Amino acid sequence: MIVKVKLFATLRSRLPPESNGEEVDLDLADGATAQDVIDRLAIPPPLAHLVMVDGYHVLPQERRERPLRPGEVLSIFPPIAGG
Repeated sequence: MIVKVKLFATLRSRLPPESNGEEVDLDLADGATAQDVIDRLAIPPPLAHLVMVDGYHVLPQERRERPLRPGEVLSIFPPIAGG
């Protein structure tokens, strides 16, 4: 199944070479989860601060449980500090 993955800020460096620099369509096994994508892209867990699927927040405890569906958009944001 194909899922669009968008990485933001410093996480963009984790995108594979075939990406456009902001997002990539990944071919995943049926039943794959957000955590599977995080692991595949070698994103350290503390850097996957905010995870959303189709604009809805996925809680950390749900990242291993909720299967992704074809055509969904997985967005991952790092922690952001400002002032």
